[in-house]
Amino acid sequence: MAPTSSFNLQTCARKNILQLIPYRCARDDYKDDGSNILLDANENAYGPSLPINGVDGSEAKIGYDLTHLNRYPDPHQEDLKQLFCNYRNTNPAKPLTPANLFLGVGSDEAIDALLRCFCIPGKDKILTCPPTYGMYSVSAQVNDVEVVKETLDLTSGKFELRPEAINKRLSEDPTIKIVYICSPGNPTASIADREAVRKVLAHPTWNGVVVVDEAYIDFAPEGSSLAPWAVDYPNLVVMQTLSKAFGLAGIRLGAAFTSPEIAQLLNNLKAPYSISSPTSSLAMAALSPAGLAVKEENVRKLLAQRDRLLFELPKIPGIGRFLGGFESNFLLVEVLDKNLTPDSGIAKKVYEELAEGCGVIVRYRGGEPGCAGCLRITVGTEAEVSKLLENLKEVLKGVRRE
Repeated sequence: MAPTSSFNLQTCARKNILQLIPYRCARDDYKDDGSNILLDANENAYGPSLPINGVDGSEAKIGYDLTHLNRYPDPHQEDLKQLFCNYRNTNPAKPLTPANLFLGVGSDEAIDALLRCFCIPGKDKILTCPPTYGMYSVSAQVNDVEVVKETLDLTSGKFELRPEAINKRLSEDPTIKIVYICSPGNPTASIADREAVRKVLAHPTWNGVVVVDEAYIDFAPEGSSLAPWAVDYPNLVVMQTLSKAFGLAGIRLGAAFTSPEIAQLLNNLKAPYSISSPTSSLAMAALSPAGLAVKEENVRKLLAQRDRLLFELPKIPGIGRFLGGFESNFLLVEVLDKNLTPDSGIAKKVYEELAEGCGVIVRYRGGEPGCAGCLRITVGTEAEVSKLLENLKEVLKGVRRE
């Protein structure tokens, strides 16, 4: 028999944690048994960008000696940071340097670290622009930070940033300390207009940080990244990751480009040795010339399949408009009822039947602002896209007949 205890979880745990609604993904509903086609999480279906018999014919040169696993990893990762800088530098006169970088366990660590750095729990707030990535709000709730929402433009279907509305909120509420902007957006796949971001950065009185989340930036046109701006704007943070275009979601590595002062604060508060030696070695291989060549080839193939989806999906009865943009490795598309109206109920059924009956897992997004009747479909390999198109046509035919 367990000893008597006065412990009460409901009164012991923090109230905001007890009320926390965790981030959910499609794989919470549909576990992968190895046979499913996974078009839900915006991963790179062509695999990791590592020089393993890569496009240049080179062999693997990961360069990590497993006998060193008894030693803690490099706490500063200067060499890896320099490779990130080399990859993003566009202005030789004002280059990014390792002092401009924070490396974390995925971009999610940077999201959380920024909240802990700039927001006083129970007092300060962040601003997000729905529809957007869910972890901004989850991390804010964990840290007992209120979320102020200023939606993207929902009228045109393009989901453009509204800098005047954002700046009005910032003028009215100085307790807003961080603005999170997703570009390309998730689930919108739209690039934030550079001048719109500049307007928020140029707010004349607000004392806060603008965070631009560029997880999907390598699927956008060359030169789209705002990372080089970090040398000019003291309150800008540009987050990136190796999870998407580089196909390295499994190593959990994210980077945040910012001013040396903010980078130092973030590095001061992070856990020691948080980037493992194998992670660092794999990342350096991916950012080597041979690894970058593999990444470019995989991105080229994904963009070709994205173009194929843009051409083929509208031919399927029951598929409506593409919303947002086309600057990522996924598309946001409407599902229509018999009256050609976007229908979230039908979209939810299509999502469920694709997963349960066909083993094709996409993402239902119909509950997001401006996304009525929408599915978010990750671009897969040629074979995966073929199976998606074939099954989607049949599933839609059956669901719309009901």
